[in-house]
Amino acid sequence: MAEQTLSHAAKKWAREYETIYILRPNVDSDEAAKVADRVRDVMTRLGAKITKVDTWGKRKLAYPIKRFGRGVFVYVRYVGMNDVVAELERNLRILEPVIRFQTIVNRDFVELGEVASDAEETKFERIEVAADEDDIEPTTAERLGMLERAPRMRVEAPEDDLDGEDDMDAGDLAGEESDNG
Repeated sequence: MAEQTLSHAAKKWAREYETIYILRPNVDSDEAAKVADRVRDVMTRLGAKITKVDTWGKRKLAYPIKRFGRGVFVYVRYVGMNDVVAELERNLRILEPVIRFQTIVNRDFVELGEVASDAEETKFERIEVAADEDDIEPTTAERLGMLERAPRMRVEAPEDDLDGEDDMDAGDLAGEESDNG
């Protein structure tokens, strides 16, 4: 047992980490790409290897963060020394689109040279976020109940009638069955 401890001390062992960061729900693709480039740059500069990247998309938050009820989640698993976490979190802290992040240690004593990564699994996806009705944050007066939130109407374009005939008659509008036959 003592020999094993000495061999661990002689080698520099890496650790496997997972970081999940949350972007604002209204983030545009360029801002999300800037965050992904910064994450990749930190990993490359400090000699860490990214083993998996997964974009979970827009999800509802358990509680509001910086007045946002939703966020875009991105999961990154990587192997590196302990200095990579401090530098990554420092960079995520100063990037405006990032509203929250968390890092956990998965495994200790990982040989960095033995870690294999698939290029397809480590590719950051381009984030395309469509604006939802839920993304529109209520004003302070609406949150406090001083004003009622105005209903938002969805307007749909009418479908074109391909055959040129009107399929409904006056009886259909009144809820009665028509006697056309």
